[in-house]
Amino acid sequence: MSSLHELAHAKINLYLHVTGRREDGYHLLDSLAVFAGAADELRLTRDAGLGGEVKLRIEGTFAPGLQDDQADNLIVRAGRLLREHVGADAAARLPDVGIVLRKELPVASGIGGGSADAAAALRLLMDVWNLSIPHDRFMALATRLGADVPVCVAQRAARMEGIGEELSDAPGLPPCGMMLVNCGQSVSTPQVFRARSPVFTPRADLPARWDTLADMVRDLSAQTNDLEAAACAICPEIADVLAALRNAPGCRLARMSGSGATCFALFDSPAAAQAAQAAVRQGKWWVWAGDLYRGGARQASAAAPLHA
Repeated sequence: MSSLHELAHAKINLYLHVTGRREDGYHLLDSLAVFAGAADELRLTRDAGLGGEVKLRIEGTFAPGLQDDQADNLIVRAGRLLREHVGADAAARLPDVGIVLRKELPVASGIGGGSADAAAALRLLMDVWNLSIPHDRFMALATRLGADVPVCVAQRAARMEGIGEELSDAPGLPPCGMMLVNCGQSVSTPQVFRARSPVFTPRADLPARWDTLADMVRDLSAQTNDLEAAACAICPEIADVLAALRNAPGCRLARMSGSGATCFALFDSPAAAQAAQAAVRQGKWWVWAGDLYRGGARQASAAAPLHA
């Protein structure tokens, strides 16, 4: 039996404005998301049984601590969600599958690792189960797994609004390099939102494209991550990471991604980012440097079945 595999790329918030709050308590956001070359990997094989059971095994650098929490893992939940969508009769005829997750992105780190894994699982399961779901309905299902999952489905730069599920085209991006650094601390997103200053930031005014990195850095410098100060207060080592990135040779802009604790820096090129790694690497910090991921994922709603 052949297998399918997907890469789940890290999602980076180049800025993140909290623009308001809904009556149900969810915060409204405006953010520009891009994807880095750093990624988890999922491999799927079809088992002999029927019923659509998803059997998950986790390997890789950040697997420890995840092995005992599989029932609530977003990959397993993605399978349950699709089975519920097709109904009990159709689900009974779906082949069981095994998925191996190679976890190479830090956990609870503001780069959408779990959401990217869930989106990759949706793409794989749509393939192996030969499902076709209209795009709007599919994205609504993805949102049920988390507000970051829809943007991770296509893995293309996008502007995120609403609670994160309202997607529109990102400005055209210039060539650049990126470094990601995580201090090894997990930061609770709800705790960060509770600790943030209770003010709102207007929606950013962005151009249709940036022809140069200097243009992009100029405009991004006028924006903020509204969660950064709160996250630094909760986890002061984030401020240490930001200081190290800003002092790295060739750094053009450094900022925290999402609710933390991962921070990013932009460089003129992937080679420049990689050359600066030695100046940043400290202790147990996780460091990655390279290019943005610009390829995009396959459209899940146009998936083909897995063949032996």
